[in-house]
Amino acid sequence: MIKRVVITGLGVVAPNGVGLDAFTHAIKNGISGIKKDPELARLQFSCQIAGKPEISTELSLQYFSELELRNFNSTGILYGVIAGIDAWKDAGLSLEINEEPDWDSGTIFGTGTSGIDKFRESIYKIDDFQTRRLGSTAVAQTMNSGVSAYLGGKLGLGNQVTTNSSACTTGTESILMAYERIQSGQAKRILAGSTSDSGPYIWGGFDAMRVCTFKHNDSPEQGSRPMSASASGFVPGSGAGALVLEDLETALARGAKIYAEVLGGNVNSGGQRGLGTMTAPNPVAVQKCIKSAIAKAGIHPNEIDAINGHLTATSKDSLEIQNWSEALERKGTDFPYINSLKSMVGHCLSGAGSIESVASVLQLHHGFVFPNINCEDLHPEITALIDESRIPRKLIEKELNIIAKASFGFGDINGCVIFKKFKCHPLTLSKGKGAKSENQ
Repeated sequence: MIKRVVITGLGVVAPNGVGLDAFTHAIKNGISGIKKDPELARLQFSCQIAGKPEISTELSLQYFSELELRNFNSTGILYGVIAGIDAWKDAGLSLEINEEPDWDSGTIFGTGTSGIDKFRESIYKIDDFQTRRLGSTAVAQTMNSGVSAYLGGKLGLGNQVTTNSSACTTGTESILMAYERIQSGQAKRILAGSTSDSGPYIWGGFDAMRVCTFKHNDSPEQGSRPMSASASGFVPGSGAGALVLEDLETALARGAKIYAEVLGGNVNSGGQRGLGTMTAPNPVAVQKCIKSAIAKAGIHPNEIDAINGHLTATSKDSLEIQNWSEALERKGTDFPYINSLKSMVGHCLSGAGSIESVASVLQLHHGFVFPNINCEDLHPEITALIDESRIPRKLIEKELNIIAKASFGFGDINGCVIFKKFKCHPLTLSKGKGAKSENQ
């Protein structure tokens, strides 16, 4: 039997807010987390601003022991574990250590490059004949699956424990992989999400490609400008987002709070054919991805109330809007609301899709559309397609029913997931203990 899949827990580590309360406050009020980065300035990067979560030692010690934190410098794993455990706790799930693994629960938690600072440290020690001083956690910190391995151990997960990696599409893909595993009955719940390391060794390649802005080093909060005529490249960012996906029957049976339902989605690739390249999307594939996601979700394009776009503040923003308009066959004032979290946090790379999905679900759950900042001068190619009112510059308090979240990543790979506000039918509720929902 095909299972319905709902979201019962959220966790987030973002440049403009660590934890759900801080993050929700930030996105509702258009608060930027982008700041001047002294290390990027010292290293003479063209782009000397970045979005980097602020994690204190005191906060880290709530998730790791002092022994675990000794010689620990993998920010991606740190962000991912904090977001993942927060989501688990938010879902009302136990953190008690049991002898038996939880066979029904797993994690699919993606990343791009893991532990690059530890890699650098290891290279220098090996070259200096100090291999024995690498420490016992060098492997766990540098293997790509380190984040899912840490989460699997801390939560005692006995189902699938794995890490996916698909550039900027990683987080969206992890949600869809979790959805499919639960829908098919192979797991009752999956902690889905993604994370990205921070720092110059992650961001240096993008700076060298000249895809990052260099015009706002003295005005960091104004640097990330999706959909703006004055956009000059993306601002590098980092962080993690996490979502607990669960089959509806299990969630209802334990009386879980339900944020939203995952209706389905799609991933595909443009094959770097046509107009697609390593860094540019193939419009045919993007539109096909969106259309297939809508079809798999069983909805009509007119039912989409809002879009949380990829929209990185590069020259491709106009093309993304065009792809959405053509895929949905909607334009002008008929186009859904659309926003880009990157205006406030920058491009969090492999962590982007999951952080932005958390923001999407929060909009559904609480009934608002967060504002786009730094786009007072909307690109004329965008306003020629859709009405300015569809790109909110101020918070809109509004009940939403369906949001489409998409990521279009490096390598010409795409992902789109459809979230729906959860509404309990009395007959459904009678089958379980009852779901804590604003929609009962």
